[in-house]
Amino acid sequence: MLRLVTIPISHYCEKARWALERAGMPYREEPHVQGIHRLAARRAGGGATVPVLVTPDSVIADSAAILAWVDERTAPENRLYPSDPAARGEVQALCRRLDEDLGPSGRRLMYVHMLGQREVTLRFNNQGVPPWEDRFIRWGWPLAVRFIGRALDIHPGVAAEDERVAWGELDHVAELLADGRPYLCGERFSAADLTFAALAAPLVVSPVYGVELPQPALLDPPTAALVERAREHPAGRFAMRLIAEERR
Repeated sequence: MLRLVTIPISHYCEKARWALERAGMPYREEPHVQGIHRLAARRAGGGATVPVLVTPDSVIADSAAILAWVDERTAPENRLYPSDPAARGEVQALCRRLDEDLGPSGRRLMYVHMLGQREVTLRFNNQGVPPWEDRFIRWGWPLAVRFIGRALDIHPGVAAEDERVAWGELDHVAELLADGRPYLCGERFSAADLTFAALAAPLVVSPVYGVELPQPALLDPPTAALVERAREHPAGRFAMRLIAEERR
């Protein structure tokens, strides 16, 4: 069976889960908390990040590469990448943009908000991890906060910058959809749509996800307001539609 090493709440890991489940590929998820995930990733044959997919023949240590690997083994009518080279290039270019801009900015923005909400964060962050890891991060919460801060370069003023970038990406997606197209790259659900919906999940706190995410009623008012603003954005509504219709 395939093995998928993850941080359960990670939106990049959600990309990989979604692709595997959409293709009907059985896998065993190995969830870990932040910090320990690096040891697990390296032990599985990857680098310092997750997801890492361990197959019978190889180790794939990047969410975009996992999407491509799964797609190559999916029936043609269900593939996420078009066969036409020009259309495929369009999908790949949008995926890269989302991976490089929306993914990091949305992740760090929500960490800035959630690290100050210890109990809610730990309740949802630790779903499915080994019990000793749950105890470890609870006992060492101040160290975990410092580790995450260094790893993500959290510093004064970064939330405002990340919000600017994230909403710029939402605006870009809304502009693509303004001509009435049903999906980001045309008439079919593609890797660009899956990538966008997965990476937007921290902002819209999707009610359908690989693990449960804290809904606005559980969040501090400023965080809840951020989530509601994202959900009300045309691109946020699009992400919620994709998740409701396609994330089974």
